[in-house]
Parts: sequence; C-alpha cells; structure tokens
Amino acid sequence: MNGVLVDSNVILDVVTEDSTWFSWSSQTLARCADEGLLIINPIIYAEVSVGYDRIEALDAALPSHYFHRLPLPWEGGFLVGKCYLAYRRRGGERRSPLPDFYIGAHAAVAGVPLLTRDPTRYQTYFPRLPLITPPAA
Repeated sequence: MNGVLVDSNVILDVVTEDSTWFSWSSQTLARCADEGLLIINPIIYAEVSVGYDRIEALDAALPSHYFHRLPLPWEGGFLVGKCYLAYRRRGGERRSPLPDFYIGAHAAVAGVPLLTRDPTRYQTYFPRLPLITPPAA
C-alpha cells in the first residue's frame, strides 16, 4: 500500500493550529498527501475526537476523501501484545496496551511509514518501522 499512517498528534497540531508544531505538521502532512494516501484508524479517530462535540464536526476535520480510514488489523493485535509485554518487562506501569502500540503495530503490519512528532516509543518497540518525524526528533 502506498501511503502513510498519520499519528493523532500531527492532526491535532493542524486542527488546533499549535503554535509550536503547526508549520511542520501541516507542511509534512501536505507533502505526504501529495505522495500517497493519508491513513487513519479507529484509535487515531478516537484520539482526535476528544476536541469535538459532534461527530459531524470531527468528520469535517477528517474528511474520508483526504484521510483513508482503515480498520485495525488482527495481526496488529498480536504485535501489540508482544510490544506491551516488552514494555511491562522494561518497567512500564500502565496496565493495558497503550494507543501508541496499536498505532505502531498497524503501521508495521500494513507496511507503511508512520508520520508522528513523538518517535520515542515507536523507535523503541518498532525499531524497523519507518518514521517521518521532525528533524530534531
């Protein structure tokens, strides 16, 4: 598949016009859209939805003709479990799999890069996952 999974932090930077990240996120998002599909999943959709009172407003911010919506792959669930186990063995304290694990696993299983400005967990638990991140990241 020719595309990129877009992390919610990048979308939120654009829709909130974040003073620090808007420029990088909007320019990189536009470049990725020119090169292929922009992909989101239900986890990303849910994370962005927090800023909206109505689903119609959320759907207007994430139009399906711009953001290709994919379900979470079952194989990704298996990978999430393995990454979560490694996280807990390294001293991670959360008791349930984190959304970032689902997002990283989805990109890894789909064979697409992940556009994010928060690469640390992805680099640690998905070391072969191609990331598109800010230069300082």
